[in-house]
Amino acid sequence: MRALAAAALAVLAGCASKDAALSDWERANAQREATEEVVAPPQYPEGASLSEFAVRDAAGFRYFVDSATLAVGKDGVVRYVLVARSPEGVENVTYEGLRCESAEQRVYALGHRDRTWSPARGDWRRIVQPRHVALAREYFCPQNEPIRTADEGRRALQGGGHPFSKGFGGEFGRGR
Repeated sequence: MRALAAAALAVLAGCASKDAALSDWERANAQREATEEVVAPPQYPEGASLSEFAVRDAAGFRYFVDSATLAVGKDGVVRYVLVARSPEGVENVTYEGLRCESAEQRVYALGHRDRTWSPARGDWRRIVQPRHVALAREYFCPQNEPIRTADEGRRALQGGGHPFSKGFGGEFGRGR
């Protein structure tokens, strides 16, 4: 009888799904991570393709997107190179992505003075920094939806914001 009970438990344990122990959030996040595209950093930014965008509370910094690197992946992530220039002229260069529907951003790579990239160790984080709030709300995630094409994003940068973001206000930066 013990052997029969042990065999039944073994069969039941084998039938249990690994996913059964995961929460709904964990399953959704694991699925989203599995479908995210693997990306390599683009060419280092050139001054001619930098498009400046306005950021509230910028503390004297100026922010630019290298419009030549702007891309919208099949996974819905808007990717771009961001250049942050201090009042003293020092530049920080990062290759980043925005997930509009979940209001998250990620840094994929860090730029160096010798115009090379190193991988960043960060993961997806909630959009809270003013520069990311501005990019998401005003340019790349109008009404919390990703732009459809890189050209749509370039037009938004050239026009001072996406036409759908004007007057709608989105949820980014409001504790969503």
